[in-house]
This record gives sequence, C-alpha cells and structure tokens, in this order.
Amino acid sequence: MTKPTLLVLAAGMGSRYGGLKQIDPVGPNGETIIDYSIYDAMRAGFGKLVFVIRKDIEAQFREIIGARFEQRIAVEYVYQELDKLPAPYKLPEGRTKPWGTTHAIMMAQDAIKEPFAAINADDFYGQHAYKILAQHLTSDAPDYAMVGFILKNTLSDHGSVARGVSRVDANNYLTHIVEMTKIERDGGGAKNTGADGSVTKLTGDEAVSMNFWGFTPALFPQLNVAFENFMKKSGDEQKSECLIPATIGDLVTSGKAKCKVLRSADSWFGVTYREDRPVVVENIRKLIAKGDYPEKLWA
Repeated sequence: MTKPTLLVLAAGMGSRYGGLKQIDPVGPNGETIIDYSIYDAMRAGFGKLVFVIRKDIEAQFREIIGARFEQRIAVEYVYQELDKLPAPYKLPEGRTKPWGTTHAIMMAQDAIKEPFAAINADDFYGQHAYKILAQHLTSDAPDYAMVGFILKNTLSDHGSVARGVSRVDANNYLTHIVEMTKIERDGGGAKNTGADGSVTKLTGDEAVSMNFWGFTPALFPQLNVAFENFMKKSGDEQKSECLIPATIGDLVTSGKAKCKVLRSADSWFGVTYREDRPVVVENIRKLIAKGDYPEKLWA
C-alpha cells in the first residue's frame, strides 16, 4: 500500500498575524503548530512531507522546522514565488501578494506522484482529522476529499477570517463551496462582508473548508488549467488570488471532480491574528493533559 504524502502550505506572508507564524512556538517545548500537524500525520500513516515555502524564508525554515523531521520521514521542499507563472504571463509591476493556494499546490506537481493531503501550516486540525483523511487516501477511491469543520468553531475573536462555506448532499459529497473572505461573529451566528459591502448572514453551523484536502495526482493538470484561466481573467491585478476552495468548487459544479466531505470530531484552532496565539497555547496544554499528545513531541 502506498503511503500518502502530506503537503504543507507554508509560504504565506502572515500579514494579519504580524510575523512568520509558521515557526512561532505554541507547545511547552518550543513545538510549532506544524510539529503537531506532522506528529498527527505520521501516526496516521503518512509517509512523506513536502513543504511549500518561499526562498527568502528557506534557511530559517529548514533550521527550525525541516531539521526536526528529516531523520524521521522523507522531506522535500518546493518554492512558491511570484514569478513562477505559466507562459506567456508575467508578474505585474508592483505586485507583492502571493497568487493563492491553487498556485501553491501547483508548485508541488513534480514532487508528488501519490495520493496526498494539503494543509495550511498555521492550522491545528486534530488527530482524528488526519486519521479519517489517511483512510480515504489509502482506499484507492478516485474522489477528492475535504475535511469539514463547523463554522462557529473556527472563528477568531480578534478579527475576520476567510472560510470556504460549503453545501453537502445526502451522501456527504460537496455540491457547492463559496470562499468568503471576511467572516466574523454576529450574535449567535456569523456574517460575511463582501468586497462590495454586501452582508451575507450565516447560522454558524455551516460546514466549512479549513484547507484540509485530500487529492490524487490527477488534480495537478486540473489546477494548471484553472490557474491559467485565472491569469487570463485576473493576472494583471495586484491582489486577486486563485484559491483552492473556489477551484475545487468549480471542478465539482462542472462535473469534472467529486469531493467527499469527511466530518471531523476534533476541534480546529489556528493563529490568524497574534492575539489568537494564547488560545492555541492553552488548547494544546489541555490536549496534553488529556493524554492526546506527549509533553515533548520529539524525544
């Protein structure tokens, strides 16, 4: 049985957080969220790591993160750079914003030949999420998968967040997903404010994507087409992004892919804002006390 690969999207700029949050310690012995993600992935049966990073953080990232794992599991690095674009497209003058998660995953197409999961570096998904996705990826199913979380359990008390708000059919397949980029609490529910100022009310019970996906290598040609279409439409813009929830949503609605939604019983938490970090530290402390994780991950 081929072991799946874990693709860690760690090239984000951390603009809202105010620093390189991928390497910020949250565990009692200096562990980062990535440490807990990889610990969960390894015990779920993943066999290789691929990190998507930027060249300018490579030395620091390899020293603080990569070196911990290179003796434990196969590790590769790929690079998301602004000028890595399909011909004939060129980087617009003055653009500094990354092209988004579709572009980030594309960067790994030469490094991954087996089923794989894609995760954000700064999100804590929980051990059950890795277990159910590993089971899917080793089942030989051709369908893609998304680990779904409940919206109200994924919000920050310190500002708005971006989430892929999903609709699921009776067989737990994704039918529709909308990337909402400014969701915040609103009484007992939530609301999203669009770029045009329009407000969408949400109950808070919606299934949302936290960018924890399961794919086969068949995805990569589809991403190449989707990103080229994005560049035709928005390649001259300064801040437009090609985001993987929207890309998968388009593949699903056009009948080019099926995506199973897997429900995780674990709580998600992350560090969108610097003020979120103490909450993450406390939640990890509680999970250690419960016995879900050892006091020191890497003995």
